[in-house]
Amino acid sequence: MALPLREIRPTGVPDVREWWSQIPAVRQVLTDGWELDPITVIVGDNGAGKSTLVEAVAVAFGMGPEGGAIGSGYTTRASESPLDLEILRGIGAGRRGFFLRAETMHAFYSYLEDNPGNNPNEARFHEMSHGESFLTLVGDRMVHPGLYVLDEPESALSFDNCLALVAKMHSLVRNDSQVLLSTHSPLLAAVPGAVIWEVGEWGMRRCAWEDLDLVRRWRGFLDDPGRFLRYFLD
Repeated sequence: MALPLREIRPTGVPDVREWWSQIPAVRQVLTDGWELDPITVIVGDNGAGKSTLVEAVAVAFGMGPEGGAIGSGYTTRASESPLDLEILRGIGAGRRGFFLRAETMHAFYSYLEDNPGNNPNEARFHEMSHGESFLTLVGDRMVHPGLYVLDEPESALSFDNCLALVAKMHSLVRNDSQVLLSTHSPLLAAVPGAVIWEVGEWGMRRCAWEDLDLVRRWRGFLDDPGRFLRYFLD
């Protein structure tokens, strides 16, 4: 399978004066590069660089920094990190793509309703529940072979709808697409075939699902929620 995005090439020594160079995972990608797989998942704590990386990849591929398809000019406030990634595309791979960014979806829905383009029957996303609108957008926009970038989509989804999204991502890859997912959800991280990268103070490292700190913590909480709650409430 020819991947839409094969790898990110090293871009030299990062400028240590820039805030994103202080993030170990971002600095590692800029200095060592990063090979991507058909399904690449990034997990880690808040502030570890997950969203910074997926945003930079989406922008380098030609998507809007706040969500959208290739060539999207949608933006409300420029806040993205100018990482200027050098990417290597796969020869003959799909050139389409879409960036679904949970934190900007409300404004993006308004943009779509105000700019229906060639689709006057654009779904009225604001009239749906949060989860329904996410899955409708995924179903409408993630269809053709290409690169699909998702940043923490679980924020809108129930357990069952997370399972539906796992099935959708699996289907995309089986039909010559590529997925890059940033998530806090152990359920989404379990998508079959995923190569998982755990980010933190060490930078980035490949990790098996069962060995993720995310998975161990959820297992510990579900086994004995009272013990976890006592620790934080006391």
